[in-house]
Amino acid sequence: MVAATAILNQFKVDSYPPVFSDEFTCIEFFAGIGLTHLGLSSHGWKCLYANDINPKKLRMYATCFSEVEHYHVEDVWKTDRILARIPPQRVDLATASFPCVDLSLAGNLKGLAGKDSGAFYGFIKVMTKLREQRRAPKAVLIENVIGFLSAHNGIFFRVALQQLADLGYFVDAFVIDAKHFTPQSRPRVFIVGFERSLMPEKQYQYCLFDGDSQNSFRENPEPLMSTMRPRRLLENLGTTKLKTGWVPLLLPQLPRENRNLEQCIDKDDSQDWWKEWRVRKHLAEMHPTHLRRIRTLKKGTSLSVGTIYRRVREGKSRSEVRTDGLAGCLRTPRGGSSKQIVFIAGQGRIRMRWMTPREYARLQGCPDYPITVERNEALWGFGDAVCVPVISWIAENVLSQLFTARQLQQAASD
Repeated sequence: MVAATAILNQFKVDSYPPVFSDEFTCIEFFAGIGLTHLGLSSHGWKCLYANDINPKKLRMYATCFSEVEHYHVEDVWKTDRILARIPPQRVDLATASFPCVDLSLAGNLKGLAGKDSGAFYGFIKVMTKLREQRRAPKAVLIENVIGFLSAHNGIFFRVALQQLADLGYFVDAFVIDAKHFTPQSRPRVFIVGFERSLMPEKQYQYCLFDGDSQNSFRENPEPLMSTMRPRRLLENLGTTKLKTGWVPLLLPQLPRENRNLEQCIDKDDSQDWWKEWRVRKHLAEMHPTHLRRIRTLKKGTSLSVGTIYRRVREGKSRSEVRTDGLAGCLRTPRGGSSKQIVFIAGQGRIRMRWMTPREYARLQGCPDYPITVERNEALWGFGDAVCVPVISWIAENVLSQLFTARQLQQAASD
């Protein structure tokens, strides 16, 4: 904590100096350890401002990026303080991966009414003030868990769409699972909002305005159909009354699933493998089906790699095995049930241990991310972040439809 405070004191400023750049520019809310920044930066995006409430996230961020003066540790509800630090020029994009605690199936499902996920409204308040000052970002990118679509029958997802439309943004939404890029099951919902000036001309004909979404979908469903727009998402988009409209952007096919978990897991003897008694304890907590599976793997002539999550089933603690080449969704280490266990079975042995921060980094698509903090702090940073190659894919395939040389030139002349 002392190191984090020193970093904060080093960069205490009352306002942020103007920055001028020919690159695409963005500001990042709920920035965490900067994985959204990493994903965008590989496609020419420059982050001019990053905000998060947790000073420990800055400590990790500072080990990864050479410039951290733009990182502002502050509560997103402190609107005036945040506005004073955001650069005065108008930026191209704002991103927000707001807390998922109240939206996740593993959380309390209070939705945007919850204390944590309700921080989304703090972000909207900042965007509203920027709009009043004529310096609102030209586009926004929102990210959250798949429970965003299902919690309370999707009402909070629809509220988010309406909030963005009220700010003048046309919207689209889609779901991407990180398993198409790294061997981690991590489905996430993304909402893109953008001004009319950025709308791709060929997509404007498919724009679904308030009141005609359902009829338009029935008459011409082809532009909307994509594996990234599941039925529940389409229904929510099609029934939400928006002041602007829903514009289905072109969504190319995702890469094939990456089920090579063993490539992300260290298997050497130097790892912190558990004692035999602890392995037996977790075996004893398995459902018979899972226990048979892992014992079959134990008899194999080659080594098999899998993961285990501890869950409460019917009032009992269960160790559930996953052997499909994917890790379960990484989480923050709030307790033993939140931390993922690695196991290796084969050649007459079963070994288990906690997954390491370096393995978390690999599964989040940033294998070389510098890790200098203690274990749980690193696990928290990675578990509370986005998957880097997912963001890179969005930059290359979605944001590229909005930000072209022609559109940037036109926006600069406005």
